[in-house]
Amino acid sequence: MAVEIERKFLVNEKWKPEGRSIHVKQGYLPGTGPMLVRVRQEDSRAFLTLKGRTEGVTRSEYEYEIPMADAGELLQRCEKPIIEKTRYLIPAGKHTWEVDVFFGANEGLIVAEIELSDENEPFGKPAWLGAEVSGDVRYYNSNLASHPYSEWKNDAPEP
Repeated sequence: MAVEIERKFLVNEKWKPEGRSIHVKQGYLPGTGPMLVRVRQEDSRAFLTLKGRTEGVTRSEYEYEIPMADAGELLQRCEKPIIEKTRYLIPAGKHTWEVDVFFGANEGLIVAEIELSDENEPFGKPAWLGAEVSGDVRYYNSNLASHPYSEWKNDAPEP
């Protein structure tokens, strides 16, 4: 089974945009099953991803590259708002931090994620890392599509 082990953190004011960046546009197809279906465009590539329920910081994940035209059509069928963000890829030893700067209905939110091979794997924490929000469902991208940051940001913890 394909799994994703991911820790998620807010980003504080010490962070400045760095690393290679990718423009991301993604949405979630409506459904109530045990798997989320995400459509994502990253610059000139597109993916269809199936994600299982999160247990701790782990969940099943299956991802398939699809044609950009198909992704464009599927994004029109996704729940609104569509998530738009710039993702910065920052190498850190054997890991890569992904720092997402959100736009649109999620403007003002900046989140850093790191994928691990084990839930207890140690990793370096840069000075710009803020509060951990791995278990806070408000910060799941699927939740940001239906409950955007602009609706609840005043109740968010400080980075």
